Amino acid sequence: MFRMWAKEWKSNHLVKDVVIENDEDDTRTHKVFGAVDKVCAEFDLGHPIWLDNNINEFKRHAKVRFYQDSFVENIDFDYLELQVIEEDE
Repeated sequence: MFRMWAKEWKSNHLVKDVVIENDEDDTRTHKVFGAVDKVCAEFDLGHPIWLDNNINEFKRHAKVRFYQDSFVENIDFDYLELQVIEEDE
């Protein structure tokens, strides 16, 4: 089972969150991007742009924060945080 926790933060407060689950037999990359698609649909957001610092952070910690510079449109929160909380073994 692959699970990703997505959270919107504003002024150090959790505004909304969702856990996306995927138990399909697919690559980790496909599961991550599939989860991002579902998060964006759930939160009614455009897809964030994966900048080099986002990719490096995600590789190191299985967690990433997307700030305004990762979105084309304006966002009404401080950042979107994605964290892998469970991975297939």
